[in-house]
Amino acid sequence: MKKPRPAADEPQPRKTIRADKAPTTGYSLVVDGHFKSHHDTVEAAEEAGMALKNKFQMLQVQVYDAENKTRSMIDWPGPGRA
Repeated sequence: MKKPRPAADEPQPRKTIRADKAPTTGYSLVVDGHFKSHHDTVEAAEEAGMALKNKFQMLQVQVYDAENKTRSMIDWPGPGRA
């Protein structure tokens, strides 16, 4: 005999961010030319970009500023550099 499932709260609708269009607000990570994650502050975007660059040095990681429509490269210091 199957047990009835408890009623779960309805999940909140997800805010869908399209990867093929540039965002209009905030800051986004651009990895090898593709928009990936969205952040509210430039510091949060740079931190996420540096964490990604520390794991995968071969990636080209940029922070996209939606307000100014500019990109800035995340440079990995590499071994021996500080």
